[in-house]
Amino acid sequence: MPTYKAPVDDTVFLLNDVFDYARYANAPGFAEAPIDVVEAVLTEGAKFVEEVVQPLNRTGDKEGCKRHDDGSVTTPKGFKEAYKALVEGGWVGLAGDPKYGGQGLPHFLAALFSEYEISANLAFAMYPGLTNGAVAAILAHASEELKDRYLPKMTTGEWTGTMNLTEPHCGTDLGLIKTKAVPQADGSYAITGQKIFISAGEHDLADNIIHLVLARIEGAPAGVKGISLFLVPKFLPDADGAPGERNAVVCGALEHKMGIHANATAVLNYDGAKGWLVGEEHRGLPAMFVMMNGARLGVAIQGLSISEVAYQNAAAYAKDRRQGRSLKGPAEPDKPADPLLVHPDIRRMLLEIRAFNEGARALLVAVALAQEESLTSPDPKARQAADDRLGLMTPVMKGVFTDMGFANAVKAQQVFGGHGYIAEWGMEQFVRDARIAMIYEGANGVQALDLVGRKLPKDGGRAMMAFFAEAQQFLAANKDDAALAPYLAPVQTALGHMQQATGWLMKNGLADPNNAGAASTDFMHLFGLTALGYMWARIAKAVLARQAKGDSNPALDAKLTLAKFFGERMLPETGAHLARLSSGAATVMALPADAF
Repeated sequence: MPTYKAPVDDTVFLLNDVFDYARYANAPGFAEAPIDVVEAVLTEGAKFVEEVVQPLNRTGDKEGCKRHDDGSVTTPKGFKEAYKALVEGGWVGLAGDPKYGGQGLPHFLAALFSEYEISANLAFAMYPGLTNGAVAAILAHASEELKDRYLPKMTTGEWTGTMNLTEPHCGTDLGLIKTKAVPQADGSYAITGQKIFISAGEHDLADNIIHLVLARIEGAPAGVKGISLFLVPKFLPDADGAPGERNAVVCGALEHKMGIHANATAVLNYDGAKGWLVGEEHRGLPAMFVMMNGARLGVAIQGLSISEVAYQNAAAYAKDRRQGRSLKGPAEPDKPADPLLVHPDIRRMLLEIRAFNEGARALLVAVALAQEESLTSPDPKARQAADDRLGLMTPVMKGVFTDMGFANAVKAQQVFGGHGYIAEWGMEQFVRDARIAMIYEGANGVQALDLVGRKLPKDGGRAMMAFFAEAQQFLAANKDDAALAPYLAPVQTALGHMQQATGWLMKNGLADPNNAGAASTDFMHLFGLTALGYMWARIAKAVLARQAKGDSNPALDAKLTLAKFFGERMLPETGAHLARLSSGAATVMALPADAF
């Protein structure tokens, strides 16, 4: 059976030593969460997911969700009790608005806790994760009446939420949506249509499920300009706010999926269901994007989380399993074979996974702190800069974290050899569960196009220029530190590759849009590797500072080794990405359609 231990110490190290959490001490949004509170919350959260949520991961995968003849759905054994404990512990509303029953802690803290929750059990974590996204969209765009009616129970997790975009004939191209909304005399709308791939669309964990549904009001303009957003509850609240009459939305089927079996991915049929407009007519996408952008960051965390739990189990196996002998002669001659860990290729795979995990966690902390600043800073310039960073990094993290998270789950499975292919060890579940993260909330190819086509040129390239300036300033400020030099040089090279790639796109993407499209995935990964390299340089600086004060221990030594490994063995891939994207779209587009 797989095990999991949340990396609380590493998270706290990043906050304290790498990102100087003390500088936020009096900032709005942070004042109620000094580092001792943050550490205590993360420690208790880790304990909860390790003891309550993680043991349900494999059993939930085996049992899955079940749909019954009346359209109701039951989740696997233990999920209902675990979810109740999650709600009662205040974990769903950790960063929720106190006005609606939330804990009022910083949003970044909820993001950091979610890494642990997802590592413990991805399918389970999706239920509260989607609810928090729905809450954010309602907070940003709904009327006060809708907020007062639904947010108190959604914020705490007593009621859950969903996001309904996809239809059988359309996924990414939302302009093709057919679900219709007919105005009613009481100010509501009758919603009719079918939505598919709806995560947590029907279940028994909560007394009510609040669906946020994209639909087209009769007579609306064609395309995305005619889409509106509606709040459609499973049960219509009665006069006291309790679940009352059943609404006309039914789960027609559960999808049979490769992974995340314990999350109910539903086909939902709307047959004149009563719904209420969220925001303005025909302005549904901006409202829904509040939820989607949050969801994309949540999915990025899924990539890191699966990579982390897969690594932990693979590393433990490699230290315990005996197979063959060291290439330099028996490491343990008195034993029949040496541990797997003596083999360089086993170490290569494990180091690649761990070097990604720790660098990605640093990037997550950096972006989560920026998100907090974008929401709470009293300085308009600081809010804008933080929002720029958040918008730029969202597609990079979603695409790169999930691509690498899946690849790392496969590497961890490889460490197990044949046992990795057998269900009882849990590795094949990590591979199956990780795969969806590359697809939902905008497939990774779409993330790459969003980065190149929208985020890169936005506001004259302001966000990208700010990233370059920050990284170059860090390198310049530390250029005379001889101890840090080995960790800085690879980052300088990678930044050069990224600047060349950006210049190539500016020149050739405009000349031929297919050049931008063909380059987009390589550019996204080049950017992701460079950002991770920058994080490792900052980690190395923090470690050296600790060691200079006499604090030397194996954990800190390991970070320096990992930083050097990333710079020597992983960061050079930026050169390959630059070479590929610079070749242009000619060969990509040359083959005629009938030759495929």
